[in-house]
Amino acid sequence: MDERAGTLGEVRVVGAERPDGLELRTRGLASRGLPELRVRGLAPYLGQGWARILAALAGRVAASGGPPSGDVELAPDVAFSLAPGEGHLVPGPPDGFTGRVDEWRREVVFRLFPSARS
Repeated sequence: MDERAGTLGEVRVVGAERPDGLELRTRGLASRGLPELRVRGLAPYLGQGWARILAALAGRVAASGGPPSGDVELAPDVAFSLAPGEGHLVPGPPDGFTGRVDEWRREVVFRLFPSARS
């Protein structure tokens, strides 16, 4: 029996602290021929929320069989673009966003997980 058979559908979110902040990325989409997701420069206190966001976005990428066209909405008024990076997709603000990315990153965590404010 192939050891990978039991984990073929598994996608993990892994992270590391870098000088410019936290880096989170998925592992497991590439085994299906799909691009992995990666976000860099996160404030460390946003790590848990963004790990959950990456997992949800990875589910959308896997379900659609590739990067969805247009913005991906995870909740009403909470949408993400998935821009191509160097061999991965970078979740970012939706098309037309004009504010600061670091503020948007914090705000989406608070919108999706209101208990994160406390």
